[in-house]
Amino acid sequence: MISHCHVHGTLRLISLWLAIAFLGELFAADEINVERVLGPEVKTGDYKHPASFDELQNGDLYLVFFSGQGEYNDNSAAVFGARLRRDRPRWSSPEAIARDPFHSLGNPVIWQAPEGLVWLFYVSRYGTHWSDSRIAGKVSRDGARTWSDSFMVACEDGMMVRGHPIALHNGDCLLPIYHEVGRDTETVDANCTSLFLRFDPATKLWRPAGAIRSRLGNIQPAAVEVAPNHLLAFCRRGGDYAGRPDGWLVRTESRDGGRTWSEGGDSEFPNPNAAVDFIRLSNGHLLLVFNNSFTNRTPLTVAISTDNAKTFPHRRNIAEGPGDFGYPTAVQTRDEKIHIVYTSDERTVIRHAVFAEAAILKPR
Repeated sequence: MISHCHVHGTLRLISLWLAIAFLGELFAADEINVERVLGPEVKTGDYKHPASFDELQNGDLYLVFFSGQGEYNDNSAAVFGARLRRDRPRWSSPEAIARDPFHSLGNPVIWQAPEGLVWLFYVSRYGTHWSDSRIAGKVSRDGARTWSDSFMVACEDGMMVRGHPIALHNGDCLLPIYHEVGRDTETVDANCTSLFLRFDPATKLWRPAGAIRSRLGNIQPAAVEVAPNHLLAFCRRGGDYAGRPDGWLVRTESRDGGRTWSEGGDSEFPNPNAAVDFIRLSNGHLLLVFNNSFTNRTPLTVAISTDNAKTFPHRRNIAEGPGDFGYPTAVQTRDEKIHIVYTSDERTVIRHAVFAEAAILKPR
């Protein structure tokens, strides 16, 4: 016979194991893991900014970034790509995937469309200022292993790209772009506007969609479709970099699938003239990642809304302290983990944060 004490001892042991397992899951859900992907030791050029990435259909992560000696007048620089295979712990060595012997490049964006084509968008500057830029592109049909020749996506001076396209409910895709004007490198002109290009899979053409205007000007929109034809977007404010008490992140919406947009208004979020990202999670929640400051690109904060952006009560810093943490790109992978890539250390280091949504939702 099994003794009464032995049974109770076994039950207590099982209860202890379950408690340990539960606490392990609880702590794991609360973790935000940040890795340093690369920095000055990678000899692509000291400057590594900005970075973009996406999860490919085979589960790999593919990262792109611009690298050279600086932001301006660096025609020797290139767009580089690196891969984190789903079965490997380390990123591959970066390889140049876009060069131009006559023009400086910038702002690469990588995105795999639902049908499998991988798009690379980037800026090619035809003069000394960003207002001289145009948008170029390449595509890959083999999961970002080989690339097409480059082609022009938007030929008008001042056109730039920064954020991921989004796939709409009807099969069209919307690429967030923006139009820079002015020659002052220390300010974003009030006449700068956020725009979109709409891709029709039937015609294979990117066509202009609605513009967003606002009080200080705005650039670098990030959009989500919260319901069929109803879109929300947040945009980086215009103005200088000195900081201002009315320097809010710009918010706008569209009720016709992104063809027209409301006047951009002040949101509840401060913005130090810095990029943000905004995505819809698989459960319908909305995630915004932004610099929670009027003056500095620190901290880098994640906010989550569970009510279609009416409120964002769940917030947590994923990078904070002295320094700069800028140009975040957010992706939710198929395992529902949230990944955010951003640059730091005066635009010389690329970092990668990974966490579950519970890490932000948990009361703090």
